[in-house]
Amino acid sequence: MVISKDAITGVLLAGGQSRRMGGGDKGLLELASRPMLARVLDRFAPQVGRVVLNANGDPARFSAFGLPVTADTIEGSVGPLAGVLAGMRWAAKETPAATHIATASTDAPFVPLDLVVKLAQALENRNEKVVLAASGGHKHPVIGLWPVELADDLEAALNDGVRKVLHWTDRHGTLEVDFPIAKVGELEFDPFFNANTPEELAEAEALIKAGEGLN
Repeated sequence: MVISKDAITGVLLAGGQSRRMGGGDKGLLELASRPMLARVLDRFAPQVGRVVLNANGDPARFSAFGLPVTADTIEGSVGPLAGVLAGMRWAAKETPAATHIATASTDAPFVPLDLVVKLAQALENRNEKVVLAASGGHKHPVIGLWPVELADDLEAALNDGVRKVLHWTDRHGTLEVDFPIAKVGELEFDPFFNANTPEELAEAEALIKAGEGLN
C-alpha cells in the first residue's frame, strides 16, 4: 500500500551555514521578488500533511511563513542527519499519525511537484526503509522519505559518530528514485538545483523569468 499524504510530515531543512552565500539563511534570500523559502513551500507543502522547518537559532526570523520551527536535537554541527532526526522527533510528538517524514532543502526552489508521491510509490511492497531522490546521475541525500520509527536508531548512530547519510541509510536499505532533467523553453536544469552562491541565485532567477510554470 502506498503511504498516504496525511501519513507524511514534510521537513524543510535550513541547517546549512551558507558560507558561499556570505552566511545567513539562504531560504530568506529574495528570488524573483519573493523569499526562496516561499517558492519551496509553494511546491512542497501541498505534497504532505504538515510542514515543519528545521532551523537552529532564533525561530522568529521565520515568523512570516507561519511554520512551526524545530531545532536540532543533537548539539554541534553534525550535518544533515541531525535535521532528519529533529524532523522525526517533531513528527512523533506533533503529528503522531505520520509514519514518515519527507525532507527537502530550503535552497531548492524547483523541487518537483510529484516528489513525495514518487518517493512513496517506490517503497510500495519493498523491504527497504529509506528512499532518496536522484537526478542527473547523482543522489540527493537530503531529499528523501524516512520512517519515523527509525529515530532512536538514527540518534544512536549520530552519537556514535556517523555523519554521512548513506553510511546510516544503507544499514536499513536505501532505494533511489530518479527524476528527469527539467526544461523551460530551451533551458534545461536539474529539478533539485540548489542556490549555493550568488551566481546560482542569479541563474535560478533567470529560470523563473524564462517560464511561468516556475513562478
